[in-house]
Amino acid sequence: MLSCRRPVLRAIALVSVLSFFSLPALAGPGRVAVSSAHEEATAAGLEILAAGGNAFDAAVAVSAALAVVEPASSGIGGGGFWLLHRAEDDFSVMVDGRETAPSAASRDMYLDEDGEVVRDLAINGPLAAGIPGAPAAWVHLAGNYGQLPLADVLAPAIRLAEDGFTVDAKYQTLLNFRAHVMLRWPETAEIFMPGGEVPDVGTRIRQPDLANTLRLLAEQGFDGFYRGPVAEKLVAGTNAAGGIWSLEDLAAYEVVEREVIRTGYRGYELLTASPPSSGGIAIAQILNLIEPYDLEALDRVGRVHLLAEAMRRAYRDRALYLGDPDFVDIPVAMLLSSDYAAGLRAGMRMDRATPSAALAADPSLLPESDNTTHFSLMDAEGNLVSGTLTINLPYGAAFVPPGTGVLLNNEMDDFSAAPGVPNEYGLIGFEANAIEPDKRMLSSMSPTIVKSEDRVAVLGTPGGARIITMVLLGILDFIEGNDPESWVSLPRFHHQYQPDEISLERGFLSDEEIAELEALGHEVTVRARTWGNMHGVMWDRANDRVEAAHDPRWDSGGAEVRELR
Repeated sequence: MLSCRRPVLRAIALVSVLSFFSLPALAGPGRVAVSSAHEEATAAGLEILAAGGNAFDAAVAVSAALAVVEPASSGIGGGGFWLLHRAEDDFSVMVDGRETAPSAASRDMYLDEDGEVVRDLAINGPLAAGIPGAPAAWVHLAGNYGQLPLADVLAPAIRLAEDGFTVDAKYQTLLNFRAHVMLRWPETAEIFMPGGEVPDVGTRIRQPDLANTLRLLAEQGFDGFYRGPVAEKLVAGTNAAGGIWSLEDLAAYEVVEREVIRTGYRGYELLTASPPSSGGIAIAQILNLIEPYDLEALDRVGRVHLLAEAMRRAYRDRALYLGDPDFVDIPVAMLLSSDYAAGLRAGMRMDRATPSAALAADPSLLPESDNTTHFSLMDAEGNLVSGTLTINLPYGAAFVPPGTGVLLNNEMDDFSAAPGVPNEYGLIGFEANAIEPDKRMLSSMSPTIVKSEDRVAVLGTPGGARIITMVLLGILDFIEGNDPESWVSLPRFHHQYQPDEISLERGFLSDEEIAELEALGHEVTVRARTWGNMHGVMWDRANDRVEAAHDPRWDSGGAEVRELR
């Protein structure tokens, strides 16, 4: 079995009917930009860039720092996708560090005797955890694309784990959702809830066990985590609490390099995530569906209606067709073809909503798919990284195998535990995303790069099922000429096929506009809370500008442009 030290390239079949184009390599901007969900992680990336590292070194530093200071959203016990663009040869690739199902996993492992999904088993505790991919991906990125030793790149994260970081409002808010689960495992609670209480803002959280785990990874690479003492503690602690991991599961983990999804829209080239992400295909489908329409000529109601109808159809296809491409045959050529889009578009009307039930298909006729974080960065040579990382729900499975400091993910819930049964985000799936040993679960993470001759954008966001539509709205806003401050702060709306409703952020549409959408046949729900945490970087070559912005919905983010001397 190949480890992360031997890169694997697995292609997603693309089709000639797509109008792809390759833009010339761009001379670097001479400035660096980093935007992430935490100012300490942004500082870690800038530190590595100042030390002579490139964007890929900085991506590891930012990822590892986020694993320490933002444990609600990502971590060494989780995984992610890193979309890379190398300026010197115009090379782009997606590094797939998605978690995998343990070899002892089974199709019905979360069903009771009546065939009902036991939600507690699927989201809480070690049985909910897939084999982590993040540490292998860091080793892979540093070894294959970086310029500095792994030990140097991980040094900021080790320092943060050792010395600690201070609790902010986001840490506290998200912990409140999961504190009752965390308390089931007192050793875990003691790390994140000292004294068994949700900590006050300003409390310092130190993680010496995590620092030791990171140090072994820095010294030994892949073997420092996936073999040896750390691996033994992970397996022993996980299984003692009801998990099903093995030492072989860890040692056999491999990073996969995948061809990016490429598509064109109104003179721009999009490079975006490929399966097991559903994001790239869904975004490309939506853009194909709306291509003939003049969005800027539509009023807000017309624009929301059109995009909701396109979102509805893309999410329907997500549920039916998408999964791990190493396990299922995904009809990528069909899904991305202009002919297929034209067929779907024929059923779209500007004067009436299409009930999702009218789009239902019989899955038996088809071949047997909110808590996350994102960062965007660019170095002085024009290398780009869009990274989206996750452990699934806030604080993942809420379980740390003793002595490791590794907070486990609960990504097994991203599989379809039973056909047509929604997961924690309300997403449904069928056999393409069924649980199988060693399989990667379908994801909505959508790290994306958009470029033209004159402008380049790097963007992405957390947000569970809503990631795809948030990134779509950010892409459209960039293409319409706006800057990162606009992309990350604009109001959001969403449709995901099931439930059959348009979700709106509060204050986006007036009562009259909502009534107009309802008159078209839409059910509209206004959410009490905002969603997402977008981070964007833009290089405007025509005006010699580099800009970075973080989502104003959370105070903890950090975005900075710096000229290194």
